[in-house]
Amino acid sequence: MHVVYSSANYHVVEFPGQGFELINKMTSVGTYLHGDAGLRFRDYLAEVIADDASVESVDDFLGNFDVLMHQPTIYH
Repeated sequence: MHVVYSSANYHVVEFPGQGFELINKMTSVGTYLHGDAGLRFRDYLAEVIADDASVESVDDFLGNFDVLMHQPTIYH
């Protein structure tokens, strides 16, 4: 498990070789991207960070995935 990004609004964790977990901290829901979708997400996230690594820019990008986040977040 590797924390890729964390802000007041979002948390992104990579499970190497498996996929990415995206969590919206404000609504306490998340989603998991793996396979081709996970690979594309990784590439797009890297592009966003390379272009503008500001919290606002990355959070705006991650906001595009809010529609996919339906799984309640459970902390353990």
